[in-house]
Amino acid sequence: MSESEFLARRFEDARPHLRTVAQRILGSAHEADDAVQEAWVRVIRADTGDVGNLTGWLTTVVSRICLDMLRSRSARREDPAELPVTVPAAAAGPEDEVLLTDAIGPALLLVLDTLSPGERLAFVLHDLFGVPFSQIAEVVGCTPEAARQLASRARRRVRGAEGPAEHNLNRRRAVVDAFLAASRGGDFGALLELLDPEVVLRADAAAVAMGSDERVTGADLVARTFTGRAQAARLALIDGQPGAAWLHRGEPRVLFVFTIGATGLVAGIELLAEPGGRTVAMV
Repeated sequence: MSESEFLARRFEDARPHLRTVAQRILGSAHEADDAVQEAWVRVIRADTGDVGNLTGWLTTVVSRICLDMLRSRSARREDPAELPVTVPAAAAGPEDEVLLTDAIGPALLLVLDTLSPGERLAFVLHDLFGVPFSQIAEVVGCTPEAARQLASRARRRVRGAEGPAEHNLNRRRAVVDAFLAASRGGDFGALLELLDPEVVLRADAAAVAMGSDERVTGADLVARTFTGRAQAARLALIDGQPGAAWLHRGEPRVLFVFTIGATGLVAGIELLAEPGGRTVAMV
């Protein structure tokens, strides 16, 4: 396989993730497709020989393109972008992983349209995808501390648009979704940022029989366990709380039950291959 063919294959593998990132930043499916296509044009012109984490590098490229589009949109004083249509779980494909409305709701999309391009980008990348502020700073062109402040200001605006219960659910959902994205993308650093230092991963007897460790303790080991995995996991509501499920022939086979601590970090994960009477709703 030639280098160009290898790069094309890797890009196609990352396309669903890149499209999700772009759509969440821009709030527009059409603009997201344009951003991803422009990213491919830039990729084939770039020297990627020294790139270690290609998915992370591609995320940065797409984010920069999206930032330029947001700034252009602000300069033209356009109306807010269209509200994306939620794809039913039964009809969802790889390119429709989880739309923006799944994580923050149509009303909050309107709030995002009131943020500056830098604030919006910092909030989406960090709070929804767990991208570190050092990487966000490279995209925006500022210091990591300034990127942190951008996300903080955006977060206060977003919280002001939600009621306490809705905010709590959306925040938990965003954390789980960011965890799954980091796991699929093999982003060890992003996983570490989402995990409590004392996080505990537990598996029931059936999951252990399938090859899982019964207990893993500590952010480093848990992050290593999930890095590059969860490819087939889908976001789900388990007993009404955000979690994930691995499907087999369309049916939940293993549930990932997340415990989110007061700090907003993942404090515990349970792998349940025998879910018992738990209620599972795919989203």
